[in-house]
Amino acid sequence: MRILCIGDVVGGVGCAFLRSKLPAIKKYEGIDFVICNGENSSDGNGITPSSAQYLFDSGVDAITLGNHTFRRKEFYDYLDENLFIARPANFPEKTTPGSGIINVDTGRRIISIINIMGTSYMDNNLDCAFACVDKMLKRAEGNIIIVDFHAEATGEKRAMGYYLDGRVSAMFGTHTHVQTSDAQVLPNGTGYITDVGMTGTIHSVLGVKSDIIINKYKSKLPARFDLASGECKMECVIFDIDEKTGKCRNANAMRIE
Repeated sequence: MRILCIGDVVGGVGCAFLRSKLPAIKKYEGIDFVICNGENSSDGNGITPSSAQYLFDSGVDAITLGNHTFRRKEFYDYLDENLFIARPANFPEKTTPGSGIINVDTGRRIISIINIMGTSYMDNNLDCAFACVDKMLKRAEGNIIIVDFHAEATGEKRAMGYYLDGRVSAMFGTHTHVQTSDAQVLPNGTGYITDVGMTGTIHSVLGVKSDIIINKYKSKLPARFDLASGECKMECVIFDIDEKTGKCRNANAMRIE
């Protein structure tokens, strides 16, 4: 089974670019299932029901999220109702909308998708990512298990990769919006990449107009993050998974412009 995992989609411009490229990629690469991180898919941060539906209508099968998940209150009910969106599992389970794991029946196989958020340089009040992923694995119904680890620190992501090696089919990192060059299969058969990258405007600072970010660093004052426009890219990784064993045979990072 070939599973395509797409990096953080930024705003309407990123959503539109994904829609323009995804159908051809799915056909050319023989993709069976598509996962994308959509926590920034709405203009002005966060995700809304309309931006999520846009991604689904564009050919995405499942959406993962991150630290901007709960910026839009209008998304809370949608998150509870939709069975194809996973939010970070280490938020308080009883009081947080949505679920940290989804089990998607494709007709061929059940694919279990887990979303975890890191705590280094992020929200240290969240439950330990490593203990949380252990709990989620007990709720996985399929032998194909994909983890989106939404984290800041490279070291924390690498550690999680080796912690999960042999226990999940693949782990892809999100959040930093910069694709790393370490797509690989770890020793015990888990596909891995530290960060899959971003879908959005190339000449930007993580999708935002560069002058806004530069002035923010210089002035130390808050600023409204307006999205950049122009040429776009879609960064992603394809994991080739053995359906019988759930092990990854190959991991190939891609950048589509």
